Amino acid sequence: MSLKMPEPDAAVLARRSEIAVALRAIVAGEGVIDDVDALRVYESDGLTAYRQPPMLVVLPQTTAQVAAILRYCDENRVRVVPRGSGTSLSGGALPLADAVLLGLAKLNRIVEVDLANRVAVVQPGVTNLAVTRAVEADGFYYAPDPSSQIVCSIGGNVAENSGGVHCLKYGLTTNNVLGVELVLMSGEILRLGGRQLDSSGLDLLGVIVGSEGLLGVVTEVIVRLLPMPETARALLIGFSSVEGAGNCVAEVIAAGIIPAGMEMMDRLAVQAAEAFVKVGYPLDVAALLIVELDGSEEECSELIGEVEQIALANGAVSVRISQDEEERLAFWAGRKSAFPAVGRLAPDYYCMDGTIPRRRLPEVLTRMAELSNQYGLEVANVFHAGDGNLHPLILYDANQPGQLDRAEAFGADILRLCVKVGGVLTGEHGVGVEKRDLMPEMFSQVDLEHQEGLKHAFDPQMLLNPGKVFPNLHRCAELGRMHIHAGQIPFPEIPRF
Repeated sequence: MSLKMPEPDAAVLARRSEIAVALRAIVAGEGVIDDVDALRVYESDGLTAYRQPPMLVVLPQTTAQVAAILRYCDENRVRVVPRGSGTSLSGGALPLADAVLLGLAKLNRIVEVDLANRVAVVQPGVTNLAVTRAVEADGFYYAPDPSSQIVCSIGGNVAENSGGVHCLKYGLTTNNVLGVELVLMSGEILRLGGRQLDSSGLDLLGVIVGSEGLLGVVTEVIVRLLPMPETARALLIGFSSVEGAGNCVAEVIAAGIIPAGMEMMDRLAVQAAEAFVKVGYPLDVAALLIVELDGSEEECSELIGEVEQIALANGAVSVRISQDEEERLAFWAGRKSAFPAVGRLAPDYYCMDGTIPRRRLPEVLTRMAELSNQYGLEVANVFHAGDGNLHPLILYDANQPGQLDRAEAFGADILRLCVKVGGVLTGEHGVGVEKRDLMPEMFSQVDLEHQEGLKHAFDPQMLLNPGKVFPNLHRCAELGRMHIHAGQIPFPEIPRF
């Protein structure tokens, strides 16, 4: 592993058997995994370039068990890494050699569906798609829809503030979560937000959504349910240039049209998706836009005409409009399958995640093509084009010496480019370990110290998911000024790395 992580605490590793016994007293039966081979199941998340088996895995089934586990680990200075379904693409659930991995997959109940208030109360192990499946017969759905929604969990969605193709109009996870039950590292259980649309006081719920498992462990979530739209129709628009597609995206939004979703794929991604799902994508285009409009039948028909005119004015060479629900879903099938489809093009790929102003899309795509030539690695591009969220997929072969390093350097340059043009390092995948050391590209030292100070307020011993997000590996005692007297640093008993 080339990535630098906190050094394992030898004293904690020496107590591994003792810790396992203590955790089994909290979670009986098969709730604690300490077999070396079994631990390898948890050695990485969706960012498989980095692997590290955890010291132990514990699988609680109740909030009370989560609280007891965290309390024990806090009192005994044992690090904890929370994990949902493990689909994180930024290494957010990467284990540590001396840490307990807290798996939340067994907290998988839909506790309540409250259609009168248009909310559902779910545990963190419930999959994203399961929420919609539970309410669709009543005409409702849960809006955020990551491509991994069949397996990614609501708890992980909250941790990473996940998005999806329909988040342009209906918002990310943070816009669709009304409340959470949160367990602090001390074992204290808090409730933030509720079933109301807004809460008084500080927006602590907004702090928790997207906090990447650094502040607490979410054990229950209140999600917003939306009524199914009366009509939804999609356009499949081919362009002879990526610049034309990028300009079309900007002009649709500038015209005051907010599609339910607006996605873009370049030639390589289109060809891979069509070979994978065979839904009739045009193979002779440089870029493909999928634009979905929803609402009343009259509204959809009017907006489809407007979008078509904007597309043609920007050089569209083909326009296909879905005629029924089956065709609309077929349009999306290729986009939803883009990641596994691209996986057939090379032994490995590195999925990036950055966000830029929409108007800079043509410029960024041109520069990415130059970087592709510079690094000698192909890149397939898939975008949440409507909100400027890029997902370049860098193709490489980890078995070829140096290719992973080149892929990482290529990806870092893409993210630096995003920041340079006025964007940000991540749109929905989070920082994790992947973007951790690029944080100074976007934030000053003062910014980072304030962020670390917030973490310290929730987790004073810095035991929860350490080594993630913050580029400088240090303890909370080092966040402020440090007075050194006679060569003795404060708190000498605290291990430092």
